Amino acid sequence: MCDEDLDTFLTALYVYVDDHVVQTLPRPGRPKKPPDAELVCLAVGQALLGFPSEHHWLRFCYSRLGPMFPYLPKKPGYNKRIGAAGPLIVQAIAQLAAPPRRWRRVRRRRSRCAGSASVSP
Repeated sequence: MCDEDLDTFLTALYVYVDDHVVQTLPRPGRPKKPPDAELVCLAVGQALLGFPSEHHWLRFCYSRLGPMFPYLPKKPGYNKRIGAAGPLIVQAIAQLAAPPRRWRRVRRRRSRCAGSASVSP
């Protein structure tokens, strides 16, 4: 996967996670860096791109994704935030794995039509 494809993939993943998975509520104090949407995007990206080790994934992120994610935590902070964001990561992967609603409607419509079709010789 070339750099442009990787950038496009992670940008699309971040936009999806930010719009559909993570609800940002105003909270007192300093905002978290990186935001939850970026952290979930990184965790889901690690799973989808097939990096089995967080160590290798973080090294890859520091070397190739620094401009896209300027506030990457070090390994202990990353592990702590990933553990806290577990439910969000599960929700993001489940939503990405589920078929879109439109597909379900088309499949339902086809199954209704299949029963009433007549076969002519």
